[in-house]
Amino acid sequence: MPLVTYSALRIALLAACFGLGYLAGLRTWLLLIVATLVAWGLSYVLLRGPRDRAALYLAERAERRASGHRFSAHAESDAAHEDAVVDGAAGGPTVGGAPEHGTPGRGSTSSSTTGPDDR
Repeated sequence: MPLVTYSALRIALLAACFGLGYLAGLRTWLLLIVATLVAWGLSYVLLRGPRDRAALYLAERAERRASGHRFSAHAESDAAHEDAVVDGAAGGPTVGGAPEHGTPGRGSTSSSTTGPDDR
């Protein structure tokens, strides 16, 4: 969220500079260039706090991804719980410790049938 806040503040600052430039009498492509340069300079001075928070957010996110955690702790625990539920539901009857896949009468074929390449 700090990145969105910082971006929104920079866009607002650009719009304000654009408006002030228009009121000052700039009407050509020069208005866009001057407004952009003034907004860039002002954002460097005025938006130090939001910029630092956005940079810290990005650094923490990069560190978290480098350590192997792509998502937040809540999302990771939610995914682990979902995996456990799915694994528990697929547990059904087993033969020799593995799930029984070739059960006759359930629409599956046995391993002794021939495929289209074996004819």
